[in-house]
Amino acid sequence: MLGIRRRDFFTLVGGATAWPIAARAQQPATPVVGILHCQSAEPLATYMSVFRRVLGDAGFIEGRTLAIEYRWADGQRERLPMLLNDLIQRRVSLIFAAGCLDSVLAAKAATVTIPIVFVIGSDPVAAGLIASLSRPGGNVTGMTMTSDTLRAKQVDLLRKLAPAAAKFGHLVNPRGAPAQNNATDVANAARALGWEVKLFNAANVGDLDRTFAALAEQGIGVLLVADDAFFNSNAQYLAILAARYRIAALHTFVTHPEAGSLMSYGGSREDSYRQAGHYVLRILKGEKPADLPAQQATKFELLINLKIAKALGIEIPASLLALADKVIE
Repeated sequence: MLGIRRRDFFTLVGGATAWPIAARAQQPATPVVGILHCQSAEPLATYMSVFRRVLGDAGFIEGRTLAIEYRWADGQRERLPMLLNDLIQRRVSLIFAAGCLDSVLAAKAATVTIPIVFVIGSDPVAAGLIASLSRPGGNVTGMTMTSDTLRAKQVDLLRKLAPAAAKFGHLVNPRGAPAQNNATDVANAARALGWEVKLFNAANVGDLDRTFAALAEQGIGVLLVADDAFFNSNAQYLAILAARYRIAALHTFVTHPEAGSLMSYGGSREDSYRQAGHYVLRILKGEKPADLPAQQATKFELLINLKIAKALGIEIPASLLALADKVIE
């Protein structure tokens, strides 16, 4: 996987940044929504269904009164410029960018005219996507599934899970845009609890193999996995590695414990996609992204897979079970 470089977008997209007014006037009567997503389609089918239902209930029905162009990067960030260029060539009315920060950065770098709605797991202000949550400005707005305290809460949950552990691992993708911020937040949270954290980097499957082997070798049995498109697209393989090396892993999204990992805690993706659908709807009806405040997650979910806990030989503390929104038995 390669990191996204700003010059790649301008090279591939060409003149799309200043889309002529005459060209916009030639758009078809049926609006076209472009989906630019870092991940794969199958694990997100439920959330995309929620997104489409919001539009459909308002009369924007896919295949009838609305066209949707899907572009999935399948966890490969280097494909984003090509996929984005294709969407712009199709003169989409709006771009829904999700799955990772890089997809939104790609869209923002490519166009200042096409409205962009995002769903991401990082801070959009710190990333330079918008001026502020209340006044985003420009052509970009959307939903972030994080909060100022999310990483600290995740570390606290791991501490409750393994109070006797001397340290825990933190897995990040160094090629992901928010990797450094995530690592800093987690390190600060660990320090506040007097807990040692060891940072591990993985950008491909080979890195994952080496990371889990290193965790086992160093006697680290607890792992916090950062929210990242590559990790999210390889949820099942991460679950296999965690089982093989007996690692208790905490992820951000429910798709991981559903795929066989131990736990997840993060903003509700279903709620975020629903809210994104409402913003897309409002823009299709004539509102501007600059007038729609970006929103932080207000609903967070803790999911625990008790089947995996039993397989790992882990007894989940009753105090932690009491906090769970959902338990897989």
